[in-house]
Amino acid sequence: MSIKIENLTHIYMAKSPFEKIALDNVSLEIQDGEFLALIGHTGSGKSTLIQHINGLLKPASGKIIIDGADITASNVKLTDIRKKVGLVFQYSEYQLFEETIEKDIAFGPRNLGLSEEEITNRVKRAMNIVGLDYEVYKDKSPFELSGGQKRRVAIAGVVAMEPKVLILDEPTAGLDPKGRDDILGKIELLHNEYNMTIILVSHSMEDVAKVANRIIVMESGKCILDGAPSVVFKEVETLERVGLAVPQVTYLIRKLKDKGFNISEDVFTLEQATEQILKALKS
Repeated sequence: MSIKIENLTHIYMAKSPFEKIALDNVSLEIQDGEFLALIGHTGSGKSTLIQHINGLLKPASGKIIIDGADITASNVKLTDIRKKVGLVFQYSEYQLFEETIEKDIAFGPRNLGLSEEEITNRVKRAMNIVGLDYEVYKDKSPFELSGGQKRRVAIAGVVAMEPKVLILDEPTAGLDPKGRDDILGKIELLHNEYNMTIILVSHSMEDVAKVANRIIVMESGKCILDGAPSVVFKEVETLERVGLAVPQVTYLIRKLKDKGFNISEDVFTLEQATEQILKALKS
């Protein structure tokens, strides 16, 4: 299920003294099954863009075509689009509200008008995907859980809707390293085993380097870089100019290479760096 964005522009508080162009003639295409990372400094337009893909915002101009349908058209049923495109907001645990985990995850599927049997099956599948044992956790209050576990419940609530596209806005924000790795692992699972298209919004270059196949960099409502990590992370000066960076291990590798080590520059994760450094020491 491809997503095609054509000349998308969004203006907040248009024709007022506080007018701000949040998206400026953005055009891009996301293919079925991609793992796309959307990065940029605060105010670059990332969150505005993903809210258009889910139909939460209407553009000032331009089109968004999802699965062949223009979702900006006046006759489109946005409820149908939101069944296909799931959105997990930043600090999504604050969206939890039911008395038990099972009820919270079941809320979305129940609104789809599914049978109770199908709802239960979806809750079980979603909890299994995010690594929460159904029998152990189903009757617990979501508010008894750790931050990382709450985040998993929130993601499961969207996954239970069984969307074809999953958008996650800073899903690891505020988590400790273990919680962050756990969440990233579950997101990778969704992509690899369920062939789900993933759009990940993140400030963490380390997170992006671990999981994304393609990176789009935004600045002032425009897409300024678009490509594989090996392409985007070579644009160090451009990334630093817009307040971003490359993964820390990439800076280390560049310094080692400057000192004469025979190491590939296409290193963005700790695992890759360890492998390259050990190889260089043996040679």
